[in-house]
Amino acid sequence: MNGYFLTDTGQVRSHNEDAGGLYLNASEQALAVVADGMGGHRAGDVASSLAASSLHKKWLESSLITTPDEAEAWLKEQVQAINREIFEYAKEHEECEGMGTTVVAAICTNEFVSVAHIGDSRCYLKTEFGFKQVTEDHSLVNELVKSGQISRQDAEHHPRKNVLLRALGTESDISVDVKTMVWEEGNTLLLCSDGLSNKVSDEELHEFVQTPLSVEEAAERLVTIANERGGEDNISLVIVHYDESMEEGDT
Repeated sequence: MNGYFLTDTGQVRSHNEDAGGLYLNASEQALAVVADGMGGHRAGDVASSLAASSLHKKWLESSLITTPDEAEAWLKEQVQAINREIFEYAKEHEECEGMGTTVVAAICTNEFVSVAHIGDSRCYLKTEFGFKQVTEDHSLVNELVKSGQISRQDAEHHPRKNVLLRALGTESDISVDVKTMVWEEGNTLLLCSDGLSNKVSDEELHEFVQTPLSVEEAAERLVTIANERGGEDNISLVIVHYDESMEEGDT
């Protein structure tokens, strides 16, 4: 496994409300996480940091995951537990009232990737068959697109583009979307916050994950482009490339 996490405050905001990372458990399996926080004075970074740090801690304690059912069950259980943790924290700290965060998390094994998400942080997968978004935004504009009320082009500039229909920590119970995909040597996974996906097209994302650049160079170039185009939001991404070492049993 060859992976890299990068986050950047951007050009406008005074602090970074994104969090995440690329973590290994004792079995050398990888967990990639991106969380984009929101709500209250500095409360967004509290929510996203709680999500990322809790997932990191639980991943370090996890045992070898061998099946998609195990991976999906782990993701659902942990994300729902973190949702309750953030919700209770906000109730106990007045300054954090109403805070929440998106989350997208992917367990990467030698045979498959299992992805969980809430909100509009995204997961993309590049295979020999192409490049596609494998998560579906829990946002108002996405629902308007799905119902045919607006086009995808209209959605790019809709005044309520940032309105989420689902976020981690805003309610006591939450529904987590999970899915599993087969992946193979040469495939690449990209997780990102909307600070990247709002500034860089899917075609451009595809271009950078299939270039001969290292994952570090590709990530840094994508952040640079988002900043050059305004950088109004925090920008975070994880790139995970399935290389030969995974085939040999290392993750």
